[in-house]
Amino acid sequence: MKTIMKTTCASVFGVLAASTAMADGHAQSWDMPMAYASTNFHSEHGVIFADKVREYTNGAIDITVHAGGSLFGGGDIKRAIQTGQVPIGERFMSAHANEAPLLGWDNLPFIATSYEDNARLWDAAKDTVNAQLADLNLVALYTCPWPGQGFYFNKEVKSSADTQGIKFRSYNSATATFAEELGMIPVQIEAAELSQALATGVASAFISSGSTGYDRKVWEHLSHYYKVNAWLPRNYVMVNTQAWEGLDDDVKAGVQKAADETAASCAAKSAELSDFYFEELAKNGMTVTDAGPEFLAELEAIGAKMTEEWLATAGADGQAILDAYNAK
Repeated sequence: MKTIMKTTCASVFGVLAASTAMADGHAQSWDMPMAYASTNFHSEHGVIFADKVREYTNGAIDITVHAGGSLFGGGDIKRAIQTGQVPIGERFMSAHANEAPLLGWDNLPFIATSYEDNARLWDAAKDTVNAQLADLNLVALYTCPWPGQGFYFNKEVKSSADTQGIKFRSYNSATATFAEELGMIPVQIEAAELSQALATGVASAFISSGSTGYDRKVWEHLSHYYKVNAWLPRNYVMVNTQAWEGLDDDVKAGVQKAADETAASCAAKSAELSDFYFEELAKNGMTVTDAGPEFLAELEAIGAKMTEEWLATAGADGQAILDAYNAK
């Protein structure tokens, strides 16, 4: 009980400090946990964002980025922000779909498979998603897409006949569903732990962009990458609602300006790097190829089933997102 009380008090104190620091003219120091390596473009843009915030708020907010899960592990970041242990941080949105199914909007297989379509889907979803985040005591400052998702294996795969019993690294409910439908065994593993998991046999396959494979040098353990482009998931930078509402309007405007510019820059960088990652995987000995027709047909069938299941859990709000997207 004492430990819980200490944690709660520290969280409340952190939020109050973040909310009132501007009143006495002192600059706020914000710690910003991020789950991915410091060399990943998302983390690099976290630093760009922090620099812009410092500039556009005239030093009123000084953000320190903690990449690679060094301050909080990926699975703990949202909770840390919600409870005020830190005022700001980044996570991929669909990691929270178990808690709020609507947040899986960007993991609908084969719905939006290009950067342009992904941007249209986010445009259709953002108002509804932001309302959902408000219920979780969070404000989204900006989002940024990953490149399209494909499959990593340590052997040639032509169909689900080749995937039975494989231990598959999952990062959310959608990837776990894909694994189960293909006869694989999902194992939840954060990106920061992926290299060790592959080295020790905890997992021997996963779905992700070329970025994760490049960052983690997975060619040391795996041999094949299948370009599927199933979806383009989004990371989002979120801030604690009380910390946000405690800012003066001019400071908020400066932070939002930094967020809007960083979002555009990060999305452009993601698109620029997409083919680069494939080239690097191939250069380091991996077979990089499109999924074969039989495997792709199986994936598309699974994707259609997953979309139906998402709509059943996300309800009218989920259907409204897809309707708005299809109408654009």
